[in-house]
Amino acid sequence: MAVARALWGFIEQRDLRLMRRLHRWRAPRPVRILMLMMSRLGNGWLWYSLGIFILICGGHDRYRAFFAGALSALVAILIFRRLKPLSHRRRPCEIEPHCWAVITPPDRFSFPSGHAMTSFAIAVAVGSFYPQCQPCLLAVAALIAISRIIVGMHFLTDVIVGALLGAILGYLSVLVFI
Repeated sequence: MAVARALWGFIEQRDLRLMRRLHRWRAPRPVRILMLMMSRLGNGWLWYSLGIFILICGGHDRYRAFFAGALSALVAILIFRRLKPLSHRRRPCEIEPHCWAVITPPDRFSFPSGHAMTSFAIAVAVGSFYPQCQPCLLAVAALIAISRIIVGMHFLTDVIVGALLGAILGYLSVLVFI
């Protein structure tokens, strides 16, 4: 137990150090605009639009891709809504104010990142049916995840764990619909 506590303390120190650097960084205007835009797109609008696009133009695999993406997103939402209250991890913006981003958090706790989890779940699930689109989907999911760190909503470990859980959920949902 002492080893786990020491390891968690080490990780938390690194998270806090990175958070303080980012919260004081006056990012160039294009970076600020991109990060705010990606964070907002991760609220669901991008993924809803992708689902509609898949149903209209998705070809032979459209229903399987749509339902795999929807299942992975739904399970991701259920998981992160259960895990966040258990973690009791405060958000970075509550610990130290951000120098340029002022966003209202969608919920109280930080761990794990729901944006990262759902983004990677959908990107992996849908990208498995459309391999030519997967690099783009994963890049968008990564930008959404990174934006959550840059705008002060999450720590690095929140996003890493969220992305890993999301990728696993995306892969498992594909197995259901193959």
